[in-house]
Amino acid sequence: ICKTHITTLYINLLFYIMSNQTIGSGLGLVKAVISCGLLAFSVAMIFGLMANGETKISGDVHPALAFVVLIGAITWLTMVEGGQGSLVGLAPVNGELFKDSHPKSYVSTKLAHSGDNLDRYLLGRQFMVVLTVFSVNMAAAPNAGATLWGLPDVVISIFLGSGLAMILLTCMVGQLNSQVNGCSCMLDYINNYFAIFTLYVAMGIEFSGLLHASYLIQMLVAKLAGKPIISNEPPRSGGKALFFWLRCLMSLAILGFCLAATLVALFAGKTTIWEAIPPGVSVVLFFVLMCVVGLLEGMQIAFFAVARIPADERGNSVFAKKTCELLFRGRGENLAGFMIGRQLCVVSCMFIVARVTTIEIEEGESNIFGVSDGLQDFFNYGFLGAIFLTIAGSISWQLVASAFPLQFLANPLVYVFLRICLLLEFTGLCQGAWVLAALHKKIAGFQRDEVYIGTAEERRAKSMGDDTALQDGVGHLFKLPVFAADAPDSLKDLLKSDPAVMSYINSIRNGDGTDGAKDFHSDTDMEAEA
Repeated sequence: ICKTHITTLYINLLFYIMSNQTIGSGLGLVKAVISCGLLAFSVAMIFGLMANGETKISGDVHPALAFVVLIGAITWLTMVEGGQGSLVGLAPVNGELFKDSHPKSYVSTKLAHSGDNLDRYLLGRQFMVVLTVFSVNMAAAPNAGATLWGLPDVVISIFLGSGLAMILLTCMVGQLNSQVNGCSCMLDYINNYFAIFTLYVAMGIEFSGLLHASYLIQMLVAKLAGKPIISNEPPRSGGKALFFWLRCLMSLAILGFCLAATLVALFAGKTTIWEAIPPGVSVVLFFVLMCVVGLLEGMQIAFFAVARIPADERGNSVFAKKTCELLFRGRGENLAGFMIGRQLCVVSCMFIVARVTTIEIEEGESNIFGVSDGLQDFFNYGFLGAIFLTIAGSISWQLVASAFPLQFLANPLVYVFLRICLLLEFTGLCQGAWVLAALHKKIAGFQRDEVYIGTAEERRAKSMGDDTALQDGVGHLFKLPVFAADAPDSLKDLLKSDPAVMSYINSIRNGDGTDGAKDFHSDTDMEAEA
């Protein structure tokens, strides 16, 4: 079944979101107009602040550098987010189909889909997302007491003090817009050297060992779950194993140092957090926000994992049942709504965490742990908080959710935050993202992938059917549907006529621990689940 018609649930969901937006008329049009207006006003305010030297980089260095950092970070974020959708979505597709028409896309996919490189890319990419958000915060977040154009304090507080302006800019321009185009025009989106460069940077971050503590968490989670981590590569041995474990130890040491330095700075009041918040409260706020980000990151993994599990197999927890009932109500619109609201919520928390953890040493104050001024200047750019947030507040929670999705949903806070995310989506704050996506698609000349390589059925008819080496389940940050009910008709016929094939499909479903669903014994079983 892995060789026929496989895409990730993440990409399927983005297709669903894109195809079910009602921007053209009624309430959707009103929300889109208001959303675009708020975005334009937010961008104007951010640019005005930077021009006046009212942000950290523009004040400490020069406004020109702040503009370069902000525009560069948002631009790179569009490729990080859109590139993820493209690389994951193209994994099943035979590269020979687009080798000539999209040579740069072929280069990227050939590298990303070799061995476990897609896992490595996703790990490095996660740090890039956090780092770009922290960079936007450094370039665009207002300094204490900042004013602009004589605007009322209430306007300054709503758009700048709360970070709403930066949140709208990051979500709509840097993330949702690129995700929409990146999942439907995958070949065109990454057919450039910028995409290749971004892929190599993400792979380089993973290779550096900076995030290798995540692999230790991955192994621990797999052991607790009693399930193996499936890999496309042979076990490490000799020098490779030694190099891997040395990087794991280095990453653990860096992670511990990041936490220690951040806590020291928080207790000493040496961060960019709002002056009105006392040190003790700032420490509590730091850990609470880390948990909120982690919960939201894990929720999407857990939701994807249970999306196709029958209702009677989703456990006995009251909150797990309430969550699934709300999430999959009707045609599943709430799952799409959650993804949009989640994006707003996660980015909001990341900006606050960036403000809480970014170290700021006033003139005359001692450096953290007595380090040199040059090293302290490096710390002041927020890299320590970005590293800790990536591992402890993002990747680790996703790994836990991939191994224990039903237990994850049993947490009452999951239901609470699902409600919050749906409320945020209902406001329509990010509705303008689809306007931006349409403009981007028109200007760039993007076309849907079917124009170049046909549908999955057409590719199979040409004996160029889809294939994939992607692994899902424990220790992986994405999920794949492996359900016979979703198979093409030809495979269903084969399942009915050949007991050996039926046995193999059941071994994928249960024997390898992918989803724990019941075995299929006949076509009636398949029809019942469908």
